[in-house]
Parts: sequence; structure tokens; C-alpha cells
Amino acid sequence: MLTVSRLSVTPVRGLALLHPDRVELGKHGVIDDRRFSLLTEDGALVDGTKLGPLVQVRARLETDPERLTLAFPSGEVITGEVELGDRIQPVIFDRRFEARVVEGPWADALSDYASRPVRLVRSERRPGERDRIPVSIASDASVDELARRGNGARPLDARRFRMLIQVAGARPHQEDEWVGSQVGIGEAVVRVTVQVARCVITTQDPATGHPDFPTLKAITAYRGLRDARKIDFGVYADVVTPGRVAVGDELVPGDR
Repeated sequence: MLTVSRLSVTPVRGLALLHPDRVELGKHGVIDDRRFSLLTEDGALVDGTKLGPLVQVRARLETDPERLTLAFPSGEVITGEVELGDRIQPVIFDRRFEARVVEGPWADALSDYASRPVRLVRSERRPGERDRIPVSIASDASVDELARRGNGARPLDARRFRMLIQVAGARPHQEDEWVGSQVGIGEAVVRVTVQVARCVITTQDPATGHPDFPTLKAITAYRGLRDARKIDFGVYADVVTPGRVAVGDELVPGDR
């Protein structure tokens, strides 16, 4: 039986992952997952590909009222109610969407940590807009197979892939077979759309942000390249039927 083994979210893109017992999937996926992003002054995304140690900063978001807390590895904690400023339309991964600049102390603290000026922005997540793919899925068996192939069977921390849903009980890379199919997960139904082309962030230790494993080279060695350039691991999905998903819930793949 296929089941959800772990859920991973973070309010701020690039920061440490949190692992709730359950999430609510809507059309945007988990509405507050990666809701906030860091941008340079000229609008470029700042994430783990540019600053791996961002994963050492933990973010917590509370609602009603919306309150954001950042805990830095130094022990410094920045917290307060979220106040939204100017509207902007950033482009991240070729997706343009509406966002608001977040006023308050967080950007200054993150700028100090990053040693460069950054802005903290919050996606509006309006209908028809998309600042990220709603759902990502990878199986524990795929991570174990990668470890076997490229890490001498030493355990490999699956958090490096930053997937929303991890799956137990699958064969290695069985999730690839779901592309084009609907999959029931708990109360929700998703449609798997495409394999995930991986980037350099997967080479970093998910606890420190420092490179520790040649993930891209290891995947390519036994899986090859898609379209002569894409290094795939895991799959993306859109939400067909919103609903609650919890650790331990069964996954039921359907026909293509």
C-alpha cells in the first residue's frame, strides 16, 4: 500500500522545512507553503541556489492575525504581525504573479544574514496566477535507490529535494508512472503533470545548506537526461479536488 510518509512545507521559500502531520490542499496547493519569497533589489529570487545556509533559518506563520516569526541560527528571533506594502509583479521561474512587499524588521534581518539587500514579499495567490507548482511528490524508495547507486547505500536525507509529499511503499521511481494520471491522496485528488527537473540545491545538506553529495551527477549516471538536459527526480501535480492530506493517508493512482 502506498502511504504519505512525510509532508514538508515552509512559509518562506528557501528557509528550513517544517513537517506538519496534515495539510489542506487547495487549488494553489498548501496556501501558505512558500507564500513568502526573498527578492533582490532588482527582483531576482534569492533561495538556496544562491545562498544555501538559508535553510538554517526557521520560519513560522500564524494566521488571524497573520504573524511571522523567523528564528536565526545565532539565536536571534524576529517576530511580529505582517504588514503589507506596495504591490509588485515579480517573475519567478517564468511565472508572473501579484505580490505585496512585506513591511517590518524581517527583510533587514535577512539582508544581514545574506550579506546583501533583500526584500521580503508575499504572494497574493490570486485565481489564475501561479508562483509555484501546487504539489510535488517523491517516494522514499527513489531516495533510497539514489543512495544505493551513488552514496554507497549510506542514508540520504530526502529533505534535500524539498518535496511537499513523500511516499512510502512504492517501487523506486514508481511516481514517474503516474504522469498523466490522477492520484487520490487522503481527501484530495491530484493530477500528476510532469517529472521534476532538479537543480543544484539538491546537492546541499538540507540541515546546513552546504554541498555534501553530487546529487545531479548521481541521478544522471543511472537515469540519464530528459530532452538532453533535464535531470529528473520526483513529479509535479495540480490539484483536481481540494481536501485534507495527512501523514499515513493512502495514495491511490488511477488510470491515465
